[in-house]
Amino acid sequence: MLSGTLFAVGLVGVIIRRNMITVLMAVELMMNAVNINLVAFSHRFASLEGQIFTIFIITVAAGEAAVGLAIIIQLYRLKSSINVDEARSLNG
Repeated sequence: MLSGTLFAVGLVGVIIRRNMITVLMAVELMMNAVNINLVAFSHRFASLEGQIFTIFIITVAAGEAAVGLAIIIQLYRLKSSINVDEARSLNG
């Protein structure tokens, strides 16, 4: 129930918001919802695979956040805005 709610909030944040930082935070929220779900199923079935996948997802999410923030900073320097609609045309 908790992970479904978190995933839904993250999905709404990705769909509705236009600020790139807010969209990035919503994607992170969705990844954390998946992590909660994996750990819950891992605990339910007495298996460690879900927890191992969770550790991999956390490392990927950390790299994704670092690269995403670097892209947002460069886009802000180039366009002086972090609006998603203005980032659709990234040519030159």
